[in-house]
Amino acid sequence: MALTQEAKNQIIKEYARHNGDTGSVEVQVAVLTADINELNNHMSENKHDFSSQRGLMKKIGHRRNLLRYLRDIDVARYRTLISKLGLRR
Repeated sequence: MALTQEAKNQIIKEYARHNGDTGSVEVQVAVLTADINELNNHMSENKHDFSSQRGLMKKIGHRRNLLRYLRDIDVARYRTLISKLGLRR
């Protein structure tokens, strides 16, 4: 259910701003988006798993806060990221 380390490393490599970057907003949002997609698939099969539903809501809120921060500091990076991730905004 959780992301494998290989998948996470691939996401980090794709969205990193420089070599060794694991903490930039872009990387954090990309990893959270992958986690959210995994949890959405899990929730479609397990509708009564309320613990996972709570975790999903927390991850969505964290991603929303990071996206709001990125939008406030650099709109161009924000727009690039949401188009690359395919988010609705």
